[in-house]
Amino acid sequence: MDAFSDLIRGVRAHGSLFGSSTLSPPWALHFVDGAPLTLCAVLTGAGWIVPEHGPPEPLRAHETVVVRGPATFTFVDEVGTRAEPIACGEHCATPEQGGTRHRLGWNDDGDAVDGPGATTLIVGAYPVRGEISRRLLDALPVVLRVDAGGTADPVLDHLAAEVAVDTPGQQVVLDRLLDWMLVCTLREWFDRPGGAPPAWWAAQRDPVVGHALRLLHAEPAAPWTVAALAERTGVSRSTMAKRFADLVGEPPLTYLTHWRMTLAADLLVERRAATVADIARTVGYSDPFGFSAAFKRVRGANPSEFRRTATTVTPAR
Repeated sequence: MDAFSDLIRGVRAHGSLFGSSTLSPPWALHFVDGAPLTLCAVLTGAGWIVPEHGPPEPLRAHETVVVRGPATFTFVDEVGTRAEPIACGEHCATPEQGGTRHRLGWNDDGDAVDGPGATTLIVGAYPVRGEISRRLLDALPVVLRVDAGGTADPVLDHLAAEVAVDTPGQQVVLDRLLDWMLVCTLREWFDRPGGAPPAWWAAQRDPVVGHALRLLHAEPAAPWTVAALAERTGVSRSTMAKRFADLVGEPPLTYLTHWRMTLAADLLVERRAATVADIARTVGYSDPFGFSAAFKRVRGANPSEFRRTATTVTPAR
């Protein structure tokens, strides 16, 4: 398991809001839910994404924008449009029993329109589950945009074909296509020329540090030492320590501790019947007291306090 796969695994389209709209100007769709991540892609035409706190971003055919919540945003035909904003969120979708809630025709009169100047927008709003995926969100700006012509284009074509039909299994297909679309979009953005991706992303390409990261993510509970990592990757201990710190920004065992505490935070919420000692063993600590001390140092609260707070506060959408 690589770092990116681990971080994105809690970001899934299952249960998300999905919609497609064919719009003629003027229009203004205000997405009010403040979802943790919302993906917007234009099939035809063009418009502008206007975040609640940020400059407008143009969005043209086959371009994709990802907006990070909880702030809201608006999709408009032009900046300063005369259109009255239509609030779009869970009440703009037809509720379904799980899976993607799909609605065609977010527009003024409720009927899809087509013709010169029309714009077709596809939107997927993603719930984000757990502390693991929050590390991914922390690496993203409020708005990121990916140009047409990348690996996401074929996925967008599949999405366009799927929303045009109503067949059994459509919700499942839309869920998986949206997941695929998000992965392609984020990879394109992290790899963009002149970009500044998070250290863990760039380090994955290094033959030594990338291998070490995969080992730490695949076996987080193993009794790792710098010497053991160096042996598994075929370099000296000093080379491993320096190269890892240079590329990731922290020593290997510090990275491992933070990763273990992130895993533990989710396990404390997901496995309510498990004891703190059970969670400690799962993430590689034989001593629950040592685990509790490390957890409080990293997370700012001991495991029991964290669990009590996390399970009594209603999670954000």
